[in-house]
Amino acid sequence: MNNKLLDKTLHSYVIYSLIVLIVSAPVFYYATKRIYTKEADDTLMLHKREFLFYSATNLKKTDIDVWNNFNRNIKIQTDKDLKKDSLFFSQYYDTLDAEMEPYRELNFPIEIDKEKYTYSERINLVESEDLLKNIGILFFVIIIILLLGLFFITKRLSQKMWKPFYDTLKKIESFEIDKPQTMNFSSSNVEEFSRLNSSIKNLTEKNISIYNNQKEFIENAAHELQTPLAVFQAKIDILLQRQDITEPQAVILGTLNENLAKLNRLNKNLLFLSGLDTSSYPSQETLSFPEFISKQIEFFSEQAAAKGITVQLKAEDSFEIMANPALTEIMLNNIFLNAIKHNIPSGKVNIAIRKNQIEVSNTARNSSLNKETLFKRFAKSNSSEEGTGLGLAIIKKIADLNSWDLNYHFQNNLHFFRVTFK
Repeated sequence: MNNKLLDKTLHSYVIYSLIVLIVSAPVFYYATKRIYTKEADDTLMLHKREFLFYSATNLKKTDIDVWNNFNRNIKIQTDKDLKKDSLFFSQYYDTLDAEMEPYRELNFPIEIDKEKYTYSERINLVESEDLLKNIGILFFVIIIILLLGLFFITKRLSQKMWKPFYDTLKKIESFEIDKPQTMNFSSSNVEEFSRLNSSIKNLTEKNISIYNNQKEFIENAAHELQTPLAVFQAKIDILLQRQDITEPQAVILGTLNENLAKLNRLNKNLLFLSGLDTSSYPSQETLSFPEFISKQIEFFSEQAAAKGITVQLKAEDSFEIMANPALTEIMLNNIFLNAIKHNIPSGKVNIAIRKNQIEVSNTARNSSLNKETLFKRFAKSNSSEEGTGLGLAIIKKIADLNSWDLNYHFQNNLHFFRVTFK
């Protein structure tokens, strides 16, 4: 399923924000911990300098035990053979809290009464750890609030900024070239959207003009052809009634008469399609199936019987639709005629009526038809076939006008045409 452009943008923002949060949280924690560790080290080194300046010169060997008793975190210990200052992390058991606690400890060598000792001082890091945790939680909360704020602000701003685009898209989706309408787009202060609206407006106006000119040409041409065709037909009829024509002449006149009849059908179909394009059949009535089809079956059964074709009607369900009776009858008649015309000797035509659906199948004269060109005007499966090539185009046009689904498939040497009513 496709996603909206705004959703994709916000999705990218969220993924990026989560990556930044996941990466920055531990980096922030360890960076802050490093700062506090350095601060603890500086404090220990300051205490070292203070001890050396104020206490070390006056401290005696006999004062060591007293010093150790009165200083909980500073001890004068036996020599550990240190050559320089040593800073490290350590843990000690706290009897009051009954747990091990973390410390930062400094050891360095000193001399008292010309004997070597080790000065040991430690700073409890429990408060620093708690502070780091609190800072981390605060940082996390602030980042979450910031990200949520950015998400909703971005979404709101994006929706407002992209509103002209979605208005344009909605108008394009509802645009129908065969219906009179004006494409008026919402104004936008975004240059790209303004250019898009201007281009689409120019494009639609140009296409509407081309479509109207084409439709007008077809209507005018079809109407203008009616008079010369009628005159042509009258002249042929007069010639056929003459007593002095020879047999070869009669054959030629018969061929001309057949082609003239085909040309008349073509002209009428073009006029009919032109009328469909202008939506000249708006009235609708309630039509009941299969009763509506049963009225047509008798006529087509006679035509089929003349060609040795069997017609079978199977009504599994009955239903009603709202449609124009004339257009619906023309569509069904064309489907039935197509099934009879493009059949084989002693073939069959099956008509099945199901819930909101009619399916007509006929035995095949050839293989599957080309679905890509099947419903296009003047398309034929075989150039030698009789007909105008507009029958299926008319069926498709009527189905589209009513938003009905028209489908074709080939199976078991049968052509299937199915119309699903909505």
